[in-house]
Amino acid sequence: MHERTAFWRAKVRGWLLTAIAVAGLSAAHSVMAQGNYEIQVYGSDTVPRGNTMLELHSNFTAKGQRYVQQGVYPTNHQQHETIEITQGLNDWSEVGFYIFTSTQDGHGLQWVGDHIRPRVRVPDSWHWPIGVSLSTEVGYQRAVYSPDTWTWEIRPILDKSVGRWYFALNPALERTWHGPDVTQGLGFAPGVKVSYDVNREISIGPEYYADYGRLGRFDSLHNQQQQIFLVTDLNVSPQWEINFGAGLGSTAATDHLIVKFILGRRFSWKKPSEVE
Repeated sequence: MHERTAFWRAKVRGWLLTAIAVAGLSAAHSVMAQGNYEIQVYGSDTVPRGNTMLELHSNFTAKGQRYVQQGVYPTNHQQHETIEITQGLNDWSEVGFYIFTSTQDGHGLQWVGDHIRPRVRVPDSWHWPIGVSLSTEVGYQRAVYSPDTWTWEIRPILDKSVGRWYFALNPALERTWHGPDVTQGLGFAPGVKVSYDVNREISIGPEYYADYGRLGRFDSLHNQQQQIFLVTDLNVSPQWEINFGAGLGSTAATDHLIVKFILGRRFSWKKPSEVE
């Protein structure tokens, strides 16, 4: 049994490190695909049945696009506040809902759009060697914030803990339903997270986001979006999620400096007799 476990650990470590290396070549790009509203690499776990997760995503673009392009507001000095509400449906599924807002000099506080995100995962009872889940997200954003107003995303999620190390890979596919890119097919926007537990309360590590462009005809490096964040997670309680960091963009198409902060709180609606 121990030999089999060691074999799988070695295999999974090799797969994840290879994926991370590949995604890391242009990993920062998916931040723009997310619109800098919800900058997060998902883990495979879902919110348990009878629980609701309430999150606030606060992202400030300290150095971004300074001019109106295709009727879209510049991103420089935009403050994005996103409310995410996720409800656990059963032991292997959840549904999330997002409210996007933006604040900027000259425009004030603006509603940007809403998304809905159902997700399912491989149950623990299957005893897979890695965590696996699948998220799909559909939503609307106003044209002054994104020329593609209706979009769809499907996001496979893979993760694994190995000792103090944690690895997660989100090779997302994106599709425009209404907007200039409606005929462009599927876009590829991977995200990667690596973290190390310094102690029981603090984990640190990089997060990579990328948007290569359309499958089969990736954008040139100049037009790809690439960004790398250095992030800290505070594991103060199972009921709380605290994640913060700063990201640097490495291409002309990417916002060059973003500061992000995620604060989440889990609420349980189970009766005391239902708590395991």
